[in-house]
Amino acid sequence: MNLMLFRSLWTNGFDLDAAIADCRAGAFDGVEGPVGADGFVSKLRDSGVPFIAEITTGGGYVPEQTASFQDHLESLHRKLEASVECEPVLVTVLAGSDCWAFEKNVEFFGRAMEIARTFGVPASFETHRSRSMFNPWVTRDLLAQLPDLKLTCDFSHWCCVCERLVMDGEAELLATCAERAAHVHARVGYEQGPQVPHPGAPEWREALKAHERWWEVIWDALESQGAPAATMTPEFGPDGYLQTLPFGGEPVADLDDVNHWMATRQRARFTKRKSISYEN
Repeated sequence: MNLMLFRSLWTNGFDLDAAIADCRAGAFDGVEGPVGADGFVSKLRDSGVPFIAEITTGGGYVPEQTASFQDHLESLHRKLEASVECEPVLVTVLAGSDCWAFEKNVEFFGRAMEIARTFGVPASFETHRSRSMFNPWVTRDLLAQLPDLKLTCDFSHWCCVCERLVMDGEAELLATCAERAAHVHARVGYEQGPQVPHPGAPEWREALKAHERWWEVIWDALESQGAPAATMTPEFGPDGYLQTLPFGGEPVADLDDVNHWMATRQRARFTKRKSISYEN
């Protein structure tokens, strides 16, 4: 099994040219993001780099309060239709709303998976704040009801929502998520937020090591399933995720540096892991 690292367009200001350049330089293997305008499809196709399409239902990264159940389904259908032109290896979806009742979520994800199947592309659904799978236990219950539901695991959100490195205390649930994981977003969350200022700083070592333990469980599960590759996207981003200094608003870290640091570290960890497994 290989590791494929994807460059998130959200983290670099939706600059497709820069993301493709990162791939050609060897820092990343592919690009992840929403389908853009102005020649996006042809530029991506000409580059030849693998693509993970990112879709949000019912609005942007945070769903609109007024978006109906049908609005979410229609936006999924419309954005899937646009995404398949890019021949994605995977579609990752921020879906539903955290205010929906459980029964509504079960119906929604059942119908969402049916829509994805009609387009013939693998789809996974992200564990994300403001969305249906905003906490571990709602997600656990949805997985029990929907045996075909696949996850994009971003545990940083759950650390923030639950105010602790929550998966350390949920070994059984972690194993269940790993069995359903199709993709990983590699951002490090902590007790009071979804993104540490810099994962390489010693004060965040505990949070970093916790997330890496959890990602290892996913890698083990994918390997046992015979997956040819594990996909991962370093996803340290802007929009209030990146802390700034008071009054002046200067960012406390450089996002490009942080995401490249994370990509380099995880590639090295995966390479070491493979060498150890071969020795055994």
